[in-house]
Amino acid sequence: MSVSGGGTIAGVVKWSGPVPATATLAISKDAAVCDPQSRKRVSLERLIVGPQGGVANTVVFLRNISEGKAFPTAQIKPLLDQIHCRYEPHILLVPQNSDLDIKSSDATLHTVHMEGAATYNLPFPFPNQVATRTMSSPGQVSVKCNGGHVWMNAEIFVIPHPYYAVTDESGKFQLTDVPAGEYDLVAWHEGWSVLREEGILDVLTQRRVMRPVFSDAKTWEKKVTVNGKGETTIEFDISEK
Repeated sequence: MSVSGGGTIAGVVKWSGPVPATATLAISKDAAVCDPQSRKRVSLERLIVGPQGGVANTVVFLRNISEGKAFPTAQIKPLLDQIHCRYEPHILLVPQNSDLDIKSSDATLHTVHMEGAATYNLPFPFPNQVATRTMSSPGQVSVKCNGGHVWMNAEIFVIPHPYYAVTDESGKFQLTDVPAGEYDLVAWHEGWSVLREEGILDVLTQRRVMRPVFSDAKTWEKKVTVNGKGETTIEFDISEK
């Protein structure tokens, strides 16, 4: 529907308490491509807390909204890239029933393995080839590399409505043109702990390699009331507890 006089929900997701140590993993393959700065280890990007305590890569959305604006008719097609053996972006929102472009900028073999609302296993043997898939089912999609780059991980949300946002590096988010009413506002974070490592098969070498297994995602909820064209400000404080 066309939303006239809708309001804005804006806010920030902040970390409360001591920040856990950043989870990292040794770069065990294709160092020339994956580790051009010779750092030897790579961040798993599971928890990014900015200088002011804002938490990046948190998905914030309205759970119980039944009407509102449509997706923009003209928008940039979502793209998942592979750059220096990491996914860019780490958290990606894709409108339901739209096409997702997937590519690799790396001169090495990657195999994108998706599980959840979409299940694909797509090899990328050459740089800059683009594979396109329609994301028809709403929900979460976990992404990993089955080409032996065990640290690579990302999450895709196939979203049924446009009232979703991903927090930026400062932990900020904004939802616009929200019809007046009361809603459940949800903050979702993928989780930051590594529970263990499990063996998988490297499709290129046919050798067994160890991949990290992460803790479950976490969610927080708040009731929010939108009145007219004003802005409603919300703050989520998240922690290990």
